[in-house]
Amino acid sequence: MLRLYSKIDVECQELGFQSPTSGMSSLGCRRLGMIDRRRPYYVGISRKIFRRIWYHVRGETHYNSNLAYSMASHRFGINLSRDNKMNDEEFLRHFRVSQAHIQKSSFGFVPITNDLEMYLFEAYCAMELDTHQWNSFRTH
Repeated sequence: MLRLYSKIDVECQELGFQSPTSGMSSLGCRRLGMIDRRRPYYVGISRKIFRRIWYHVRGETHYNSNLAYSMASHRFGINLSRDNKMNDEEFLRHFRVSQAHIQKSSFGFVPITNDLEMYLFEAYCAMELDTHQWNSFRTH
């Protein structure tokens, strides 16, 4: 497991990977709170995995920081459109708290270059690690 800092590229280089590493990541909590016992709570795939994790923590929209957005929406509990939520000061406080929670999490990843294997592995890990609260495979 690695600790997530804002300088993801430094960690990436320390691991011997180029920044656009593709693969599957898993986020887990380092402290007690919403998640107990360092249990993974989210899995995801990306062609540029370190940049994707950085966006989860530093993104400013519901598009690039969708995990923080989902967590904040769960806490907020008021039914507004995505854009209206992102313009609501109370919701933004929940959004920033969610980003801070993600930033304090550990993450691990498995480099995978085959796209089909990566997609299947994400679904398998989501089921095996029981990350259904934040992983949804519902299509738009």
